[in-house]
Amino acid sequence: MLNGHASCYWLFIINFQPEIFIMQIPFIIRPSLISIFLCVALVAVNSQQIKQKKDKITQWLTTGDSTILFKQQQGVVSFSVNRSSAQVITVDENKTYQSIDGFGFALTQGSAMHMIKMNAAKRVALLKELFDTTGNNIGISYIRLSIGASDLNEKIFSYSDLPAGETDTALTRFDLGPDRADVIPVMKEILAINPSIKILGSPWSPPAWMKTNNDTRGGRLKSEYYAAYANYFVKYIQAMKAEGIIIDAITIQNEPLHPGNNPSLLMTAPEHTDFVKNNLGPSFKAAAIKTKIIVYDHNADRPDYPIYILDDPEAKKYADGSAFHLYAGDIEALSDVHNAHPEKNIYFTEQMVVQFGRNKNPADPKFNIARPVQRLMIGDTRNWSRNVLEWNLAADPNYQPHTPGGCSSCMGALTIGAGVTRNVSYYIIAHAAKFVRPGSVRIGSTQTTTLSTVAFKNPEGKKVLIVLNNGANAEVFSIKFNGKTVSTSLNSGAVGTYIW
Repeated sequence: MLNGHASCYWLFIINFQPEIFIMQIPFIIRPSLISIFLCVALVAVNSQQIKQKKDKITQWLTTGDSTILFKQQQGVVSFSVNRSSAQVITVDENKTYQSIDGFGFALTQGSAMHMIKMNAAKRVALLKELFDTTGNNIGISYIRLSIGASDLNEKIFSYSDLPAGETDTALTRFDLGPDRADVIPVMKEILAINPSIKILGSPWSPPAWMKTNNDTRGGRLKSEYYAAYANYFVKYIQAMKAEGIIIDAITIQNEPLHPGNNPSLLMTAPEHTDFVKNNLGPSFKAAAIKTKIIVYDHNADRPDYPIYILDDPEAKKYADGSAFHLYAGDIEALSDVHNAHPEKNIYFTEQMVVQFGRNKNPADPKFNIARPVQRLMIGDTRNWSRNVLEWNLAADPNYQPHTPGGCSSCMGALTIGAGVTRNVSYYIIAHAAKFVRPGSVRIGSTQTTTLSTVAFKNPEGKKVLIVLNNGANAEVFSIKFNGKTVSTSLNSGAVGTYIW
């Protein structure tokens, strides 16, 4: 009897040189023929299994009533040539748009403070759940840090705080200071789980001695300190690198048109432009800093602000792109900026999401996931954003800490108290972060009146489709890809992520 290798040899001959096989039939004993036919059968079965595996689609679901929270659904569903439902979502991988950098949260000092106080083993388990991708872990891939204090810090500080009347233009006393107690150690534990996570740094205020009002709130950056403040960014990036923390990008000022926060700074578009082209850009170049410079970092109601900066050729050459929040304006404004400067990137760096809508009856049990998924996860990425960051990662049950005058109602993705509660922001980010990994590319997907969608192709070649039913009733629909369809349904207010 011929062995398996010989049998497969004869299978090759049958397929490609049958005349040789016919001539050799008298010399091939019956067992060899049986081996050949077994080989044919095995190849056919294996091919069918591969085909079925490629056609298989998995779904992760969160319902509007919170009875299901980011849970993989059971059962195998596959694409087929069967007739599709009335509503069809077509996914087209030949239509490609922007690359994706990641999804995540701001790791405020308050967030890190709560985490560093946890039992070490529980903290490690929580961080693994947040930043790992295996099992049910959600795979956060992008973090925003505050450069100095944000308004969700326990106290206000910069890295160059001086006694009244003193200055230090050479920044000889620059020190990461309070960040060493919580933000830096937590960030190192995150990097141990995901060494390639992208990190964005944003300041809420320069050191008070650089400002026109010598205060942490409001005021403007004195022109004579533009060079010193550019060096402040350089020193921050270098100091964090010395700690093993690589800052991928910075924004120049969080909410430059909101000087009423604490800390804060008023920075107009002409000042922003001047600082980028004459100070920050040249300082980064001189110090061989590769960190991206992102301009604006405020609401979508003022697309004219980043366009003004990018219209300046000298500022534009240093700017990687512009960043947005959505406390005011329409998400489509991101596309307006993209269309004005399509070679520059778009980022979404902040939005606070509440568990229940601010205008809802507090007794209403509806889980408020539909609107932020439509506006942020779908709206941002369909309007060219490379990332989506929410505000913020963690707070306690009383929304602490925050600075005097800072946000007193900012709910984290996590509430850390006697235990850990996962809030709506956690699930919003999970629906994308786990599957739409850095390096994914947005691809084409159609929408219907009630079904909002966005689709991606991830680095493994898998397609990821996020669908939201923003209608009042359950919807039956089909997903169509490469001529085949799969039928499924979503209840009102539900979000599904589909992977194949």
